[in-house]
Amino acid sequence: MAVFAVLLSVGATVFTWLFFSLFIAFLAYCFYIKYIHMKYDHIPGPPRNSFFLGHSPTFVTIMKNDGIVHNKLLEWAETYGPVYRMNILHYIILVVTCPEATKEILMSPKYPKDRFLYKRMFNLFGQRFIGTGLVSAIDHETWYKQRRIMDPAFSTLYLRGLMGTFNERAEKLMDKLSDLADSNMQANMLQLVNCVTLDVIAKVAFGVDLDLLSNNSPFPKAIETCLKGIVYQVRDSLFQFKPKNWPFINEVRRACRLLRTTGAQWIRDRRTAMQNGDDVPKDILTQIIKTAATEENMPEEDEEFMLDNFVTFFIAGQETTANQLAFCIMELARHPEILDKVTKEVDDVIGMKQEISYDDLGKLVYLSQVLKETLRIYPTAPGTSREIHGDMMIDGVHLPGGFTCLLSSYAMGRMEKFFKEPLKFDPERFHPDAPKPYYCYFPFALGPRSCLGKNFAQVGLTEQKLKKTITLCMSKFRS
Repeated sequence: MAVFAVLLSVGATVFTWLFFSLFIAFLAYCFYIKYIHMKYDHIPGPPRNSFFLGHSPTFVTIMKNDGIVHNKLLEWAETYGPVYRMNILHYIILVVTCPEATKEILMSPKYPKDRFLYKRMFNLFGQRFIGTGLVSAIDHETWYKQRRIMDPAFSTLYLRGLMGTFNERAEKLMDKLSDLADSNMQANMLQLVNCVTLDVIAKVAFGVDLDLLSNNSPFPKAIETCLKGIVYQVRDSLFQFKPKNWPFINEVRRACRLLRTTGAQWIRDRRTAMQNGDDVPKDILTQIIKTAATEENMPEEDEEFMLDNFVTFFIAGQETTANQLAFCIMELARHPEILDKVTKEVDDVIGMKQEISYDDLGKLVYLSQVLKETLRIYPTAPGTSREIHGDMMIDGVHLPGGFTCLLSSYAMGRMEKFFKEPLKFDPERFHPDAPKPYYCYFPFALGPRSCLGKNFAQVGLTEQKLKKTITLCMSKFRS
């Protein structure tokens, strides 16, 4: 009994000290949150939902109702001005819609990407996903090394040689649409363009024929599953701890493994072929491997970096391009007068040609305007965030350092002060003689960390895919 009494006494003491320590830690955290509030509450912003959770209940409600968070950011920007604050626990996020500040933050390499957001894409529920690829790399040196390796794979000279692949894949889409039209069946355009863009990326980047319009493949489903996984992981930090979600989480992990193991196999096969002196396609994968091989003392982890970028290409390149193309087709269907102008331009430039050349694409000026206007209203990447460590002054408001800055291209692209009648689809905004938007239009971000796909969209791969597909749609299916 004496031993039991001693153990009970010790246990009570430990429990008391543990409870006291937790109470002190909780109290300290409360004071820290209060300190953060006092530090930034001079900045305009909507009222917090609660002391601890800040504005997060608002976003949770929006997402549960399948709403668009960036619509709320737009609403608050119009209410509270070019810089306003949001609180989530002890985190402070300042949303900036000031063109001058956007220029300063995005054009300078001294503002790194926000680790709170981008580190969460390193893995999905414990399975490595895009790791430290070009999109998610926080450290400048890590990013710069990869960008230096990747850049030669996207030269204009190389992109000119890809037109045969674009023509072939776009023709297959036209054949598929013809079959659906002959059968009087509806076409799921988003699904079809998803298949086409994934086909093009697989072929031109990795030399692989997936032919998704004719064959079944696990890739589209895997990409869709991974994208859903990202949303749930970012939306709910406790998502993976809820038993009802475990079947879906396992599905996401399998999808991640599929993408990475497939990428590893393709890289190994190509490296082996190159070492054996075999004739290999001069595609993006070959150029990446050749460039990477020139690096001295390549660490083994660089293979992981290559896989990170393999997954990044499949996710970012396919999903964003397909969405832009689908939104563009939707707006053309809604605006027959714009469709007529696109059709006329296609007739004037392409005529009866069976093959579209790289030089033809540069002559499709109005179609470029349509694509840019699509990105203004429906940016495929609606925003980006940066860490600000030093003090700043934006629009006369002093911002103490130590916050995350969120720049919403979605919000700025829909604000009346930047674009008259912002919800009106008007390609004339991007006429060559029209004033250029001043740091309020950045669908691919800006500065040194701008998306590698920016070059694609302007003079390369993405624009070729988009223009080629839309051009053939106009030439073959116009009324």
